[in-house]
This record gives sequence, structure tokens and C-alpha cells, in this order.
Amino acid sequence: MRKNITLEKSYNFALRIIRLCKYLNERRDEYIISKQVLYTGTNIAAFVEEAQQANDRDDFAKSLSSANKNAYKTHFWLRLLKDGDYLGDEMFDSIIADCEELQKILVSSLKTTRATIN
Repeated sequence: MRKNITLEKSYNFALRIIRLCKYLNERRDEYIISKQVLYTGTNIAAFVEEAQQANDRDDFAKSLSSANKNAYKTHFWLRLLKDGDYLGDEMFDSIIADCEELQKILVSSLKTTRATIN
């Protein structure tokens, strides 16, 4: 069976986001933005999973589009956490790189999918 890199990377990213939020709550006493990043960061994987059950290419593209929107929102929340001094450079650089990689994968998948629809 062929590996689905988007599923794998989005799932692993969701796990990182969960661990990040746990860290923010327990060690940094940050509860507001962490809820937002938890929601959007884990929704990326949820929408990628949903896309696997799509009825057709259009439904697949809609789910991937939602995953992509959540990736961009997550990027925003991560930048706020960094600029608000809740994340150090090393932690931020690592997780933002994963987020940007997911964004690139999702955008590429969306372009390919939309090209096959038209």
C-alpha cells in the first residue's frame, strides 16, 4: 500500500500541536491563543482525513481547501505566540517549518486536484 504523505505529515503535525498546547498551558500559563492553535492545527489533519472519504474530486478539493485554510490560520497563531514571547526561536523555527511544509503540500495537492476537475 502506498504511503499518503499528506495524511502522515498532517497527523504528526497535529500531535506536535497538542504537545505544544500542553507545554503552553503547563509551563507558560498561556490558555487563550493555545486554544486557537489547538483548534486550527488539529483541524488540518481532520480535514485531510475527511478528504480521503470524499464522494468525488470536488468534495475532495473542498476538504483540502479547508485543511489549507486551517494551515494558514495556524501559521498566524504560531507567529502571535512567537511575537508574544511564548515561544523561543528554536521551538518556533521548528514548528513553523512543519506548518509551512504542510501549506506547500496542500497548495500543490489543491492545484493538481483542481486541474483534474476542469
